[in-house]
Amino acid sequence: MEPLKGNLIFGQSGGPTSVINSSAAGVFLEALEHPDIIPRVFGMRHGIEGVLKDELYDIGQEDKKELELLLGTPSSALGTCRYKLADPDEDDRDYQRILEILKKYDIRYFFYNGGNDSMDTCLKVSRFLKKENYDCRVIGIPKTVDNDLEGTDHCPGFGSAARYIATSIAEVWQDTHSYNQPMAVVFECMGRHAGWMAGASALAGLIGCGPDLIYLPEIPFDREQMIRDAKKVLEKKNVVLISVSEGIMTADGRLVAEELSARETDAFGHKQLGGTAVLLADLLGESLGLKVRGIEFSLLQRAGAHLASGTDIEEAFAAGREGVRTAMAGTSGVMMGFARPEEGPYRTEIIQVPLAKVANLEKQVPRDWINAEGNGVTKEFIDYCLPLIQGQACQKQEEGLPRFARLKKVLVRD
Repeated sequence: MEPLKGNLIFGQSGGPTSVINSSAAGVFLEALEHPDIIPRVFGMRHGIEGVLKDELYDIGQEDKKELELLLGTPSSALGTCRYKLADPDEDDRDYQRILEILKKYDIRYFFYNGGNDSMDTCLKVSRFLKKENYDCRVIGIPKTVDNDLEGTDHCPGFGSAARYIATSIAEVWQDTHSYNQPMAVVFECMGRHAGWMAGASALAGLIGCGPDLIYLPEIPFDREQMIRDAKKVLEKKNVVLISVSEGIMTADGRLVAEELSARETDAFGHKQLGGTAVLLADLLGESLGLKVRGIEFSLLQRAGAHLASGTDIEEAFAAGREGVRTAMAGTSGVMMGFARPEEGPYRTEIIQVPLAKVANLEKQVPRDWINAEGNGVTKEFIDYCLPLIQGQACQKQEEGLPRFARLKKVLVRD
């Protein structure tokens, strides 16, 4: 198939990660190597909102060295958003505007980097453009610390967040075990409906510094059972460390976090979570009469580029590069994903996953990867996660601090 000549646009959406910019670097650096096919490369300012507002960055004016520094820069360098596109059959105004902007800048390659909801945006745009007979290759690049995208073995962002959580818990383990005083510490990890992040805290156990109890949203949460579990641990030692997902629910489907206060929702109807660790820590303190601490990792777990996994960085970058090559080869309507063999040394193959098999779906932790008691994970879970946290972060230093990319962010003018 003859390469489609035209410009490329890339956007970032949803919650940032410590390696999302590695995917951006992969897309930009690969696309800029093919000026005969892709004359200009654009970046969306704050995701799809940048297209709707005609606010695009001219990536061709960025220094290559700064683009390379994106591999050590956390968060979304172009800006992100949580904008939900309507059903085009009910309201196609946003889509008509998107088409208008794509035509205005002769954009024939559309890339969107994000999680479940972002893949929904990709799918809707892809279908609308096809309906309008506008030739444009639409590619989704996976990203989410939650690791809950269907169709891919794992997601860029998860390995680094898992490493951050396991390392931080191991360090707190050292701190809490220096006292000869009964204590309970509850760690809160991201994970609305899937417990991959909290489960990854078990990796700290490989160096003898892991949590004693882990509770995931895949299993209904019982407060009284947690108290009984904690008592059993405290019968053997002075300290109990507990890791929980922010999205743990009671048997009747009620979020533990909802018991704190009314929560606002985002454009996709997701309630802002947080505060579960403090709630449970206070409960343990009242029930067991001991010192407690509730630790919410919050934004730190997804922004800790200093603890990013080298494997995660490399794979995020490769997903961006391969996405451009895939689009130039004629493919559209897919998300780049990862597959790995069941046996042998860890390695991955980048695969193409139809967007329809990803959008708005969530991959949860398999039940047989959670122990029978529902308060920990199995060896299979550990074996799955361990390769994903390997390798060192690739940050350059300046004044003893990380040297992040400094993009010019030159807006395209008419």
